[in-house]
Amino acid sequence: MREILPNLLWIGNAHDARDVKRVLDLGIAAVIDLALEEPAVPLTREIIYCRLPLIDGAENQPVILETAVKTVARLISEEIPTLVACSAGMSRSPAIVAAALSQVRHTDFEAELKQLALNYPSDVAPGLWNKLKELLQES
Repeated sequence: MREILPNLLWIGNAHDARDVKRVLDLGIAAVIDLALEEPAVPLTREIIYCRLPLIDGAENQPVILETAVKTVARLISEEIPTLVACSAGMSRSPAIVAAALSQVRHTDFEAELKQLALNYPSDVAPGLWNKLKELLQES
């Protein structure tokens, strides 16, 4: 699990999202689960859990992409400690986090993703990247 904003935002993988003790110990209040191919995460009642299943490609429904970006952006804006997780934590999670940060900070999506990639590995699928760029240009 990688802390992106101190005590506020983390990127993780499916294993991180299932580590309920660590999630609670870190004070994470919301988990955004983007992993289509993973089973739903069993969490405690007090944790906000949003399952927005995405694939690493261009075939995602625009409404799901938009909901993921807006949900993460809103949680950041409201200062709710949030973990965004997908299977490996390398494509969908950093892409959605970069898109959300670009909305909150009014910055460029590509610049946000490059900043994330400076300290953490990422490998965003080209189809997903292009669909998110289209979505952000429309908003």
